[in-house]
Amino acid sequence: MNTVVDVSMVGAAWDALVIIFDPMRLAVLAFAALLGVILGILPGIGGLAGTALLLPFTYTMDPYTAFAFLLGLGATTSTGDPIPAILFGVPGGAGSAATVLDGLPMAKRGEAGRALSAAYMSSLMGGLFGAALMAVAVPVLRPIMLHVGTPEMAALAILGLSTVAALSGNAPLKGMAAACIGIMIAMIGTDPRTGTFRWTFDSIYLWDGMPLVPITLGIFALPELCDLAIGRTSISDKARFSIKSGMLQGAKDSFRHWWLVMRCSWIGAAMGAIPGIGGAVIDWMAYGHASKTEKDAKKTFGRGDVRGVIASESANNAKEGGSLLTTVAFGIPGSAGMAIILGAFIAQGLIPGPDMLGKNLSITYSMVWSIAIANIFGAGLCYAFSGYFARLATLRYTLILPSVLSIIYIGAYGGSREWGDLIALLIFGVLGWVMKRLKWPRPPLILGVVLGAAIERYMFISIELDGIAWLLHPVVLIFLGIALYGLVGPVIKKKRAERASGVKVVTDRRGMKFHATDIFSVVMLLGIAYLTFETRSWAGSSALVPRIVACVAFVAILGSLLQSAWSRAPAGPSLAERIEYDVEEDLHMDMVSDTDHVPPGLTMLRAAIFFGWLLAFMASMAIIGLIPTIPLFVVAYMRLEAREPWKLVIGQAIGLTVFVYIVFAKLLTLAWPPTLLGTAYPWLADIIPSL
Repeated sequence: MNTVVDVSMVGAAWDALVIIFDPMRLAVLAFAALLGVILGILPGIGGLAGTALLLPFTYTMDPYTAFAFLLGLGATTSTGDPIPAILFGVPGGAGSAATVLDGLPMAKRGEAGRALSAAYMSSLMGGLFGAALMAVAVPVLRPIMLHVGTPEMAALAILGLSTVAALSGNAPLKGMAAACIGIMIAMIGTDPRTGTFRWTFDSIYLWDGMPLVPITLGIFALPELCDLAIGRTSISDKARFSIKSGMLQGAKDSFRHWWLVMRCSWIGAAMGAIPGIGGAVIDWMAYGHASKTEKDAKKTFGRGDVRGVIASESANNAKEGGSLLTTVAFGIPGSAGMAIILGAFIAQGLIPGPDMLGKNLSITYSMVWSIAIANIFGAGLCYAFSGYFARLATLRYTLILPSVLSIIYIGAYGGSREWGDLIALLIFGVLGWVMKRLKWPRPPLILGVVLGAAIERYMFISIELDGIAWLLHPVVLIFLGIALYGLVGPVIKKKRAERASGVKVVTDRRGMKFHATDIFSVVMLLGIAYLTFETRSWAGSSALVPRIVACVAFVAILGSLLQSAWSRAPAGPSLAERIEYDVEEDLHMDMVSDTDHVPPGLTMLRAAIFFGWLLAFMASMAIIGLIPTIPLFVVAYMRLEAREPWKLVIGQAIGLTVFVYIVFAKLLTLAWPPTLLGTAYPWLADIIPSL
């Protein structure tokens, strides 16, 4: 019987391969891969918008061609994501945020080509692994998934959050506080169980919660661009473009660390198969795993280690095969993109479940081949143009910032397509820059935002069904045990290392004074206290988890504040060295600012100017609309900041405006925010786009 099943599976896989290799379908797949890479390069846009837009065009296609087109686009978006992440520190999507930590330092060292090549190759290997895993796991998936309940899902979400210890270096209290703040942000909006408005402050925009895109771009993208404006230099004053020193080296890195690629690909595929986890957290989990298991990772990760790029990108691409598994086998989409694919199932008259593992097995395997071949196409396209991409890192900041900021605004607006998205982008941009300057880890905050809703939802259901007994499930105990070790393990290792080194630790009261980071901690304490006070009128079930999380955050920040006030450092060195030892050592899981050569006063002035440009951009958008604002912004920025030549200024202004108009106004038909001029004179909206 098993032999018959195996033969039928092999036959279905071969039939699917023959069908996909039809020249017309291959052309469609290649076109989809090109679109996916382009959408991945545009920060904040992602493949979700493209998949939703192009879904209606697949209704007249046969199932093989339709799924090749949609899956080819979705699979290669992750291949294009690392390009802006490595070159500018701007994640192309939430799933490439971890790539920034090592990719951008490599670009600053002049190794942009190597970092990009490692990202492409590891993405390709991860994507192929995810497709292969789906092919193998299809017949055995159903009985395994039937034994996964809400307690196991809750424990898995907590396990994902426990990686905060690995993402916080030597500051676990700050990392825990940042994660709790992220969870609190995730709980903003209407409680689905009671209808209670939680921390909405009478704002309709907050009723549905905070969208992830403006938060991610604000926390990670704007601080890097702000530092670029403060330093007033190019990202790198050198770049290596030759095949030998750049692209070839990056590919060799991926093959040399093949075992890391396999481990992280497994993490990506496995997590992608679990609904609710989401692609925005998978790269962090893989990055955290690599930071704990790779040799000397503690010393090099976050400072330009190619293994950090390999870990996050291999997991990021492998998730597509995993998320497709649950969609095909159960009709439960593992991601928002797969929810759109589920719509394609309905349009094609297909029913996910046993039929897809039986009579329609060839269609299922055509999806596997589509993902695999699309990854090859996507990697090939990226390799073909990497030399041009790498050179972008050597351009002056006045040539980079206007275009990147314009695209970031469009990407952030795609969060919920309301003005609140742009305000949130600015607020989180300031918060992210302050956190970076004061060496507060930012990755845990994003991790908390991503996993917060899942943790609350699964915990609530588990408690309602089993009470406290849900903690005693065997799988739950295993996951929570690993999570506990992840939280306390780094602290224990540090104490052991101190004892082994024989360094005597003393308390120096001369360190008992407040610094800027302490003032920030006090502000956070006051904010959390106020938010906790706001829960007094909520229903009991709505306030329970928010209060618990707020209390944990309060205790963590207070502990960090006391630790900073009572500076503990090895006896002997100067006070400055003791402070550096206490605050900076091992804070390698977040980007370190490289603008220390700029005087503090000038730093604050240039930062204020940078965020002033953003306010001016938003004000112009509110008056005349986005598309007319873009050429004005480009011209004003390039001329006032650096007196760039008019020929260059006009060319970039026209080129960027035409690109935005064609891609976003015509192809993606993005609904623009209302403007004062358009409201006062509606007839102008027929003449000026986005008015």
